[in-house]
Amino acid sequence: MTNLSVNVNKVALLRNSRGGNLPDLIQVAKDCETFGAQGITVHPRQDQRHIRYADVPALKAVVKTEFNIEGFPDRSWLNLVIENRPHQATLVPDESGQLTSDQGWDTVNKAGYLREIIQELKANGIRVSIFVDPVAKMIEGAKLIGADRIELYTGPYAHDFETDPESAVKAYRQAAEVAYEVGIGVNAGHDLNLKNLRFFKENCRDLLEVSIGHALICDALYFGLSNTVKMYLRQL
Repeated sequence: MTNLSVNVNKVALLRNSRGGNLPDLIQVAKDCETFGAQGITVHPRQDQRHIRYADVPALKAVVKTEFNIEGFPDRSWLNLVIENRPHQATLVPDESGQLTSDQGWDTVNKAGYLREIIQELKANGIRVSIFVDPVAKMIEGAKLIGADRIELYTGPYAHDFETDPESAVKAYRQAAEVAYEVGIGVNAGHDLNLKNLRFFKENCRDLLEVSIGHALICDALYFGLSNTVKMYLRQL
């Protein structure tokens, strides 16, 4: 089974919009685990508009499943990750002020820069995943610079799924095969939802983990959080 890591950023965004501690981010993370999620993901950005840096140690103290911290690896993010030692760090090429992640790393032209970051994280006992597009040379590049896993950026898949599922998944199926051949683990995330998740999983070899936040929290408004987590698990 592919693991489900629930991204709780949107829970923090809702909390921050009103101040105070409602909804309780820490309790939501604990409940997601109780309901069956195999991991919790956060993506602290420079503007801290949802997950705040102070949330990370609080989550680290209670998360019993896999804890995954995503983000752009500037010095402040790296310090936060190393201080809290999650199971996994996912490197994402977000620029300052970016609304959401919308592309993968160029693991060829950025190889030297990324290699140093990966080495530092792995020296601290942290598994490293790197956000990439479903392009063979980028996956091969991720392996060469020492990443343990890739996270396939699935935004284009989700966009095209409604009109042509087979065409939408083709590049990802091939990417998973490349990852298998070079010996790097495969995660995936971005705009995966109850409609497109099962088909994606069935077409991507050895998919280890999906990170889902926005769609899952939206579905929880209708179905309730406990039921929604179970619905996503059934798709996997």
